[in-house]
Amino acid sequence: MRDLTQLPKAHLHVHLESTIRWQTLHEIGAANGVEVPAHLGDGSTSFTGFREFADANSIIRSCLLRPEDFTRIAVEFCEDEAAQGTRYVEVTFTAAAHGERLGDLEMPLEAVLRGLDEGQRRNDIVCRVILDHSRRRSVDRAWNTLKLAKAHDAVIGIGMAGEESYPLAPFVEVIAAAKEAGLELLHHAGEDCGADSIREALHSGQTARLGHGVRVLDDPSLVAEVRDRGVPLEVCPSSNVILGVAPSLAAHPFPRLVDAGLIVTLNTDIPNMMGISLSDEYARVRDTFGYSDTDMARFARAGVDASFAPEPLKTRLHNEITHWLDHP
Repeated sequence: MRDLTQLPKAHLHVHLESTIRWQTLHEIGAANGVEVPAHLGDGSTSFTGFREFADANSIIRSCLLRPEDFTRIAVEFCEDEAAQGTRYVEVTFTAAAHGERLGDLEMPLEAVLRGLDEGQRRNDIVCRVILDHSRRRSVDRAWNTLKLAKAHDAVIGIGMAGEESYPLAPFVEVIAAAKEAGLELLHHAGEDCGADSIREALHSGQTARLGHGVRVLDDPSLVAEVRDRGVPLEVCPSSNVILGVAPSLAAHPFPRLVDAGLIVTLNTDIPNMMGISLSDEYARVRDTFGYSDTDMARFARAGVDASFAPEPLKTRLHNEITHWLDHP
């Protein structure tokens, strides 16, 4: 089996706040007077559902107070991604929530972008940003998210995330304005809720990809629609297990999604909560379902094709994937 850390990859579904190194979090927390609970980072983190994860994530977010905190985590994110073979990444960041929390809407995003710029200079990686907004939060904050996205070329899109039981309907005007501004729309759907959440994301949400989307299998007619429309799925198997969407990796619907002819990309979502990098995720899927190196290259190509990377970069990555496959 070839070394999957050397396989050139695109990473399309990963939340910046859920990539922070635990040592970094403890250091930032100590500097800012925020106590980080022992269970975060000692290998014992587990959740019974999305709400428990969201509560843990709130603790992580509360540690981030200064511009240098945001810049540091962005630089380290680039280092960690490049070390595992990621060559292009679209990282999600909840900028407006941090900005409102800290009383400075622009600062967190600007600090993150400085860190990503530095990280890209130091490493063989290209980074773009997706700004997300929790469905549970206000429409006003969603408008602020759009305002931030429009102000920075490195931001390629916005999306609605969080608990899918909250509808997209309140945000349709924001979504339409984002589309008009030329931004990509990339919503979470089909993770915690079923086929209806996916239809909502496709139609009123105008989503270009499905964040997770694994519950498309609940409805054969929806499988056909997603397949025929060529809408890629951002599948995060280990995250689905840790958040209770699937009972185990072996029971995850990943191979059924592939066999249904859907465009399936591999991602991590919340790597620090799992201690699993993107290369680890590829290895776990390969080993659990018996995929070959050719299959893994196929999944890497799907990620490249589903990304919004410029075409010359896509061509280069495809050539590098071919080289990886042809040179064991």
